[in-house]
Amino acid sequence: MPDYLQTTIDKFTFRIAKDRLYTSDGVWLLPASAQRVRLGVSDFFQQHNGDVAFVNVKAPGTSLGAGDEFADIETMKVTVGLPSPIAGTIVEVNRGLELRPENVNQDPYETGWLADIEPRDWQADKTKLLDASAYLSVMQAQAEEELRS
Repeated sequence: MPDYLQTTIDKFTFRIAKDRLYTSDGVWLLPASAQRVRLGVSDFFQQHNGDVAFVNVKAPGTSLGAGDEFADIETMKVTVGLPSPIAGTIVEVNRGLELRPENVNQDPYETGWLADIEPRDWQADKTKLLDASAYLSVMQAQAEEELRS
């Protein structure tokens, strides 16, 4: 179980797992082994987009460039395509989401993970990502901007 940073904005509380890296769009990355990086979405992402109805992740064996869509999430409000923050090959997808897509909402950092990717150059890719504190700042700015609009 990871440690979390936590913030409350308006009436919503958001948790950010400290043990992973993030994109400004809310995709998290966690090295799962020497050859795998696990991807999922942040608590802020899932709360912002609503209740997940379907999760479609590209099949294992799919080769991705950084920025290629690796999954899309359909919620009651919107369908969101997720760009891969790293280049690599999908080696595993979370089949549990086929029957329980709500795991993305209920447990985005553990049972709600999306895919494992074998990265082409993890050492280079990870330098472009945000740590938990930096993502917290980005997320707070995004949430506060939405409150003003």
